[in-house]
Amino acid sequence: MRTEGAYAGGRPVYVADGSRTPFLKVRGQPGPFRASDLATAAGKTLLARQPFGPGELDEVVFGCIIPGPDEANLARLVALRLGCGKGTPAWTVQRNCGSGMQAIDSAAQAIAQGRADLVLAGGTEAMSQAPVLLNDAMVKLLADLNRGRGAWAKAKVLARLRPGHFKPVLSLARGLTDPICGLNMGQTAEGLASQFGITREGMDAFALESHRRLARAQDGGRLEELDPMIGPDGTLYDQDEGLRRDASPEGLARLKPAFEPPHGRVTAGNSAQVTDGAACLILASAAAARRHGLKILGRLEDCQWAGLEPAQMGLGPVHAMAPIMERQRLGTEDVDYWEINEAFAAQVLACTEAWRSPAYCLKELHREAPFQPIDPERLNVDGGAVAVGHPVGCSGARVVLHLLHVLRRNGARLGMASLCIGGGQGGAMLVRSLEGEAADA
Repeated sequence: MRTEGAYAGGRPVYVADGSRTPFLKVRGQPGPFRASDLATAAGKTLLARQPFGPGELDEVVFGCIIPGPDEANLARLVALRLGCGKGTPAWTVQRNCGSGMQAIDSAAQAIAQGRADLVLAGGTEAMSQAPVLLNDAMVKLLADLNRGRGAWAKAKVLARLRPGHFKPVLSLARGLTDPICGLNMGQTAEGLASQFGITREGMDAFALESHRRLARAQDGGRLEELDPMIGPDGTLYDQDEGLRRDASPEGLARLKPAFEPPHGRVTAGNSAQVTDGAACLILASAAAARRHGLKILGRLEDCQWAGLEPAQMGLGPVHAMAPIMERQRLGTEDVDYWEINEAFAAQVLACTEAWRSPAYCLKELHREAPFQPIDPERLNVDGGAVAVGHPVGCSGARVVLHLLHVLRRNGARLGMASLCIGGGQGGAMLVRSLEGEAADA
């Protein structure tokens, strides 16, 4: 095999292996695992089957958006729990929905630049554990209570208590609303649906197909990266919980608009599910792969981050994928398989429309010609976040890892993983399957 595939202008970066937990559906109360628990579970399973010990890792990098108060620098906590030792540095990244992919990119750059040879990178999120906060009025009252001197002063403060002081602030809901444009993520999807003429029927059909594809993948044993985990009470978790095998066009059609009632088109049924989960990958230089006799799952070829209007955040994949295609001199037909994270059915459908739109490509991407359409049969072939779930800090790692397995399973070579990012960004990563091959020098 020829020496090629330098990452970010440096050394090649290989993916040796990866693992993810089942994605657990949020059911209105804290789930059984914190974000660090999920990451530790995925990491332990992955490292247990490697020919090297945790202490051989040069670095640990994880993405996470809403770590708990006991999870400051979550990656360091996970690294120590995995037995990496006190001398292994670890750090946590936050790029909203792109955090898991950002962790991979950051780790890959360390390897490409020669600062590391073996890195554990991934993403994790326990959305069910998102804090419920005190509102500003209650925080101020408690501050006044703390400053009060004597029982009488404190009593006067407590006399100001009103029912409104007890109104909680749901951090998850606040976090899913953009502070610049004032829209929540579902409303941005509604905007894209209007812009590209995407119908409710089209969204629901896309959502139904996502569930059907995930069901086929589960039944066919095609989620090779998923490893079971055991809960604190002994419960076995071995499948993604968001799959609705009984999903039907009629059932989806009965759901009410979730973000813009009564006439909106985006519903809970054609949106990504709020989920807990983690995924991680082992990245290696050629030297580390040879030293430990690692079989290579794939190589990271390129990565791109892009910015756009926050209200248009769902089109982030288009803006991130296009520069990679141009830099690598690729056409749509050159990419064997695609993963676009399904934040919303409308959002993925809008991306595929923008990708092939002469007007959009000219105005927004400054391309004189649009890209050829992406074949739906090569996009999210085993379902996506509408069925699997979208633990926000994790999904970027999941799509990269799963795409590598899709390429290997189908004897294909080149794949593009991407996702939109709240706040008006997009991320994309081009990967090449090299399963079973040796790494280049």
